[in-house]
Amino acid sequence: MKAEIVNGWPQGNSIRILLTETSTAQVNSVRRALIADVPKLAITRVDFAQGINQDNATGDVYESVNTLPDEVIAHRLAMIPIPTHPAEGIVFPEDCVNCKDMIEKDKGCPSCQILYSLKIQGNPKDSDDELKYVYASDLSVISDPMFGLKEEHQRIPITLLSKGQYLQFYAFATLGRGRDHAKWSPVAAVAFRPQMKAILNKPKKAKVLFDLDLKTTDGKAIDAKLFGKDKTISDINIVFDLEKAIHQVGAGTGRDAAFDDAITFEKVEDAFVFTFETDGALTPVQAFNGAMQELKGRFENLSTDIEKAIA
Repeated sequence: MKAEIVNGWPQGNSIRILLTETSTAQVNSVRRALIADVPKLAITRVDFAQGINQDNATGDVYESVNTLPDEVIAHRLAMIPIPTHPAEGIVFPEDCVNCKDMIEKDKGCPSCQILYSLKIQGNPKDSDDELKYVYASDLSVISDPMFGLKEEHQRIPITLLSKGQYLQFYAFATLGRGRDHAKWSPVAAVAFRPQMKAILNKPKKAKVLFDLDLKTTDGKAIDAKLFGKDKTISDINIVFDLEKAIHQVGAGTGRDAAFDDAITFEKVEDAFVFTFETDGALTPVQAFNGAMQELKGRFENLSTDIEKAIA
C-alpha cells in the first residue's frame, strides 16, 4: 500500500489521502484502526468538591449544588478533545512503570496522566444575570501547558450555575482507545471510495452543464478546457467537484435527457480516496500515522505468533 496526501489537504482537521496498490480489505483495516485503535487522551476521572463556600469579599454563600448532576458534567468533560502529543511519551496507566502495580484509585503520575482543574462561582446575589455559563475555557491545565485546550474548543459548554452555586473539581486525562469508549476515538466521518477519473464523451451535450457557469472549489470554471486534450480528468479534487456538479443535470432536473451522460466516471484500479476528520485532539496526519503504527505492530505480533506455532 502506498499513501499520498491529496494536493491542498489537510484542511483544518479534515484530510484526503490517496491509497494505491491496495484492496478494499486493506483500506477498511485502516478505517477500523483509526476509529478503534489510535491512542488519544481523554478525561477519565473527575473529583468534585462538595460542601459550602463563603466569599470573603461579599459574604455570599455558595453551595456545590449544580443545575446538572455530577455524572452528566463528568460525561461532558470526557468528550472534550484533549490535545494529544504522541511524541511526548505519555504512556497508558497499565504500562506506566510508576503506576502499573498500584490499585486503580492510586494510579496516576506525570508519565501517564494530565491534570486539569476548575473553580468557578455563580453570579453574585446583586447581579442582574441569574445564570453563569461554564465553558471549556474555564478549565486550567496543571500539567505541562502544551496540554491546554485548543482555541477551537474553548467555547464548548460544560454547565451553567445559578446564583449561590459553585463548581470545583480536578479532572484527570489518560490515554485510551476508541474500542473501549467513544471519548478515546480521535476521528469522525471516516470513509473511503474508489478513485475515479472523469471522461468527457460528448463535448456538445456537455454544454448543458458548462452553461451553468459552475466552478470548482479552487475557482476554476467547469467547462471543456478543464478536461484538456485527452478529454480526461484525474485530479481527485476536481473529480469530486465534478461529481457534485453533475447533480445539476441528473435525474429529476429536467436536463438529464439533453446531457445524455456526456461526462462519465471510471474507477482507477486498486486505488482509493480515503477521507476523515479528527476532533482536534490529534492532527489528521498524526491520526493516520498512528493507525499505520497500530497495524504494523499488530501484523508483526501475528508473524511472531505464526513462527512460534510452526516452529
